[in-house]
Amino acid sequence: MAEEEQESNRGFRVQDRRRFSPETGEPRPTEEPEKAETKAAPQQEPPPPSQERTEQTSSPKVEISFASFILGLSTQALMYMGEMPPAPGQPPHTDLSAAQQMIDVLTMLQQKTKGNLDAGETAMLENALFDLRMRYVDLAKKGR
Repeated sequence: MAEEEQESNRGFRVQDRRRFSPETGEPRPTEEPEKAETKAAPQQEPPPPSQERTEQTSSPKVEISFASFILGLSTQALMYMGEMPPAPGQPPHTDLSAAQQMIDVLTMLQQKTKGNLDAGETAMLENALFDLRMRYVDLAKKGR
């Protein structure tokens, strides 16, 4: 009876059940589970608050396609032309030389990928370039 009281006073026993050794990273030999000696299973600790916030605020990863790449470059060009505000609450900023550079990058992509794109990608790139060039010309005329 004294042994039973001693055993109940000890509380619970924590047993490392990881399959790999934390020191070497090598697989551990399989062990026989001990019979009634373990009173409670080890509990996992909750993740630190900073890690929890990061997981909740991070957006799901989106696969990058050629179309999304073109859309991103076009959006940057529109931002440089002042067509879109750079950040909420800030006034539009116009940088026509940077907008021209983005249009040139898209033109270079069009030339380098000629014959390698499907019909939808080709049409999207052509339409984006046409729209950006027309907006650029309008802004350049207004600026003079």
